[in-house]
Amino acid sequence: MLHMVNDISKIALFVVLRCIWCRLATANPRTYIGSGKVAEIKSAIHAFDAETVIFDDELSPGQLRNLEKAFGGDVRVCDRTALILDIFNQRAATREAALQVSLAQMEYQLPRLTRMWTHLERQAGGQVKGMGEKQIEVDKRILRTQIGALKKEIESVRKHRKQYRNRRTAVPVPVVSLVGYTNAGKSTLLNRLTGADVLAEDKLFATLDPTTRRVQMKNGKEFLLSDTVGFIQKLPTTLVAAFRATLEEISESSLLVHVVDISHPLAEQQIEAVDKVLSELDASSIPMLMVWNKVDKANDPEKIIMEAKRNDVVCISALTGEGLEEFCNAVQERLKDMMVWVEALIPFDKGELLSTIHRVGMVEKTVYAENGTLVRAYVPLRFARLLTPMRQICMS
Repeated sequence: MLHMVNDISKIALFVVLRCIWCRLATANPRTYIGSGKVAEIKSAIHAFDAETVIFDDELSPGQLRNLEKAFGGDVRVCDRTALILDIFNQRAATREAALQVSLAQMEYQLPRLTRMWTHLERQAGGQVKGMGEKQIEVDKRILRTQIGALKKEIESVRKHRKQYRNRRTAVPVPVVSLVGYTNAGKSTLLNRLTGADVLAEDKLFATLDPTTRRVQMKNGKEFLLSDTVGFIQKLPTTLVAAFRATLEEISESSLLVHVVDISHPLAEQQIEAVDKVLSELDASSIPMLMVWNKVDKANDPEKIIMEAKRNDVVCISALTGEGLEEFCNAVQERLKDMMVWVEALIPFDKGELLSTIHRVGMVEKTVYAENGTLVRAYVPLRFARLLTPMRQICMS
């Protein structure tokens, strides 16, 4: 599918003039589409006075160059990857996000630099033959140097994040990460549960930086909830690589909450797209809770709720708050499955330890003895290791 559009502002807002579908057994190596479609699009460009043609797939540098020559004039040809990178560039609100987007853009541009220097082809005769090629090589070297510098900065960010996670894991509060297709309502859910002031708008990729907040439940239990960048079908590999420092938050989670916009007509395809990206991140083995969001906007909410119960799925509306208590209970139950059973005697002078057990674990019974408090509870594995000496005292 491709779109012909007009740019109506400096922030890349477009008016779609026409959509054209193409059925291809194989892509044309020169122009991606056949010569007949090229002629059809060229006629439509003149008829609608279109400024940009967007292809819903990634084009090779040669295909981009040949299509722009075929369409003529000042018509810009943009592929799916370039469009997504443009959107990411607009959404980057922090230094870290800007670094990651810049890296992805440069790696995308590197093999396409020939398109930026086509004006030098006019100098290919006489004394200056080959000057265009030399300029391209100079430009590529500059770009490779910039890419190397960006990778070093991002690696520094990655190390900083790792240190932060190590400090966070010292406090045994389980981490739950929200994952899902872009615009599924993850940031709205985080705001509703934690009172965080995270940007939540009805647009693609509103959130590029992970945000982690503490969720306090009515029963006193708590967990950390982390919002992550939204996924999309055919997510460019350059973006997956560039955002790996950010996406590592997912791999360190105790539980993934897959938030789905169940009111979207392509919800099934979006679920598959998210599962594919999680597989690429080697996060498929992390326990997951499926959550269907925006139930209030669905055509038949009652039918969806019945289907959700059969499939062990939680239905919510992050916007209205419907189903959030059930969601928190489901998270707590899933976290319990990842905890271990302990019996420990907590000395009276370790009151903060007992308080932590009640906060992050699930206490079944407490008995007050002469030399401390006997606790029987489910606690996170890494916290259970801290209780090992006290468990030995309890068993002796």
